[in-house]
Amino acid sequence: MLPLLSLFVFLVLGSWKAASGFRQTVRRAPLPVRSRLYQSGGVEEESLPTRQGTTTGKAGPVFNAARLMYKFSRPHTIKGTVLASTVGVTRALVENPSAVSLKLVPRALIGLVALLAGNAYIVGINQIYDVKIDEINKPFLPIAAKALNEKQAWRIVISCLCLGVGVVYTQFSKQIFSLYMMGVLLGTIYSVPPFQFKRFPLFAGSIIACVRGFLLNFGVYYAVREALNVPFRWNPVVIFISSFMTVFASVIAITKDLPDIEGDVQYKIDTFAAKFGVKAIATGASVVLSAAYLAAMTLPLAWPHLPFKRLPMVGGHALALAYFLLSFRRLQPSKLSSIKAFYKAIWNLFYFEYLIYLFV
Repeated sequence: MLPLLSLFVFLVLGSWKAASGFRQTVRRAPLPVRSRLYQSGGVEEESLPTRQGTTTGKAGPVFNAARLMYKFSRPHTIKGTVLASTVGVTRALVENPSAVSLKLVPRALIGLVALLAGNAYIVGINQIYDVKIDEINKPFLPIAAKALNEKQAWRIVISCLCLGVGVVYTQFSKQIFSLYMMGVLLGTIYSVPPFQFKRFPLFAGSIIACVRGFLLNFGVYYAVREALNVPFRWNPVVIFISSFMTVFASVIAITKDLPDIEGDVQYKIDTFAAKFGVKAIATGASVVLSAAYLAAMTLPLAWPHLPFKRLPMVGGHALALAYFLLSFRRLQPSKLSSIKAFYKAIWNLFYFEYLIYLFV
């Protein structure tokens, strides 16, 4: 465990130093001009200080480092990762209550640390290479807002990569390590030249769907069964959630660009949203997600021998579908605040699906 502790200290010190740089930067330079996107709010409340010379009040450097790291890691992705891993662990434990032991708690926690580190690496490296676009689309992000410089951002990203890879390599099996490295590789080629697959809508959507849909849900379930010393077997419920969330992540991959058309057009990022417009993409995404909900509602009725519980599968997904259709009906393609509210509703449903998963 000593190498892991060393990596953790490296990460904390890097974030601490970056937070110090954040305070100095705010004192020395004015904040960027607020765009209409910055003023309208969004999926995550990440606004930076509004007056020169002010930061986080009297908070200490540890709090500032944690706050900066939280913003850098993109709160809505952190919530998704934590929720997916927590529910996946819970599901596997409920299925194998006789194998549960308190000895599993430390292993579960370090597994969560590895997932969060991987999440921070993927979203962080994207911010490093997208800084010019983010200055238009997401000026509240730490690098775009000059709260972090490129050197500080690289220090955090590399620390997170080393921490995550080190934890998984030393604490989990080769199979889990392979799944983790696949996620890291896909996250890297999504953002880093010369690949930068985020420029190509189909590649970008496939990468996001694979990482946040299949790898996260299947990987967590597989890792828990391994920790319980329970032989792996294909579970219809796990197959369902992995498949459903892969479709859901594809929808997120397409709709995440809806509020970002301005910057994407300026820097020639060929997203579906920039190419076809808000209304067409929102409509297409709505058709796909609605079809996924209807399919989920049909499963326990068409195949009653499968181990699905009808009430959460039918009732829960019907409730989610009604909420989604209402959100789509309220969408005003010409208003940025409405577009962001629609995208936020999709993330709310993403979180809600894991609540359903606990009971199906």
